[in-house]
Amino acid sequence: MEAHQQIPIEDCGESLITIPTTEFAFETPHPYQKLGAPYGEVSPYCLRESVLEALLQAQQQLQMHQPHWQIKIFDAYRPIAVQQFMVDYTFQTLWQQQFPQQASLSPEQHKTLMEQVHQFWAQPSENPKTPPPHSTGAAIDITLVNEKGETLEMGSAIDELSPRSYPNYYQDSTSATDQLYHQRRELLKAVMTEAGFRQHPKEWWHFSLGDQRWAWLKREELSDDTIVAYYGGVV
Repeated sequence: MEAHQQIPIEDCGESLITIPTTEFAFETPHPYQKLGAPYGEVSPYCLRESVLEALLQAQQQLQMHQPHWQIKIFDAYRPIAVQQFMVDYTFQTLWQQQFPQQASLSPEQHKTLMEQVHQFWAQPSENPKTPPPHSTGAAIDITLVNEKGETLEMGSAIDELSPRSYPNYYQDSTSATDQLYHQRRELLKAVMTEAGFRQHPKEWWHFSLGDQRWAWLKREELSDDTIVAYYGGVV
């Protein structure tokens, strides 16, 4: 169990709301639906009501820094079944990359791959005390597009399983290109933080508001152990 999963949840009961297509850019078709992830009738582009309000504030903040730029939605709400699908898909992808000639894995190889998967993908837990962040409707994966509608290069792909995905990976680089990546990441972080979100420590694209990781980060910032999560899993 990770430290943030020990944070108590006092769900506020807010509904999932569809993210308006008029305010943001979107990754279309949805990347996980394209792979066959089992969303059923549920839209992947949903958030809890107050989380969506905060995201709209972040978009307004972005406009103040870069007029006509938009936040681009890559992923938002994920049912547990989708989380499981993506964990399995990522595991199989790593298997083919690292052990392409093997029809089966040793226990140690299996463990090694799962450790890699869980560096970036939360356990698809059915336990109401430890929901995956995206299954709460309070976490979102995003990037930026410019005034031409072009998705900006940020230094790594979303969901890339490498240290390049860490938010400050390019911070100390002397390369002008790397510094541009860092500046764009910092801008994204700044507008989201101003709106109340907190960034995943290992994913430049992942932000949340009101879930367990958010509460854990807020506790660390404020030295306040009374802060709890107010969004749990949505079935």
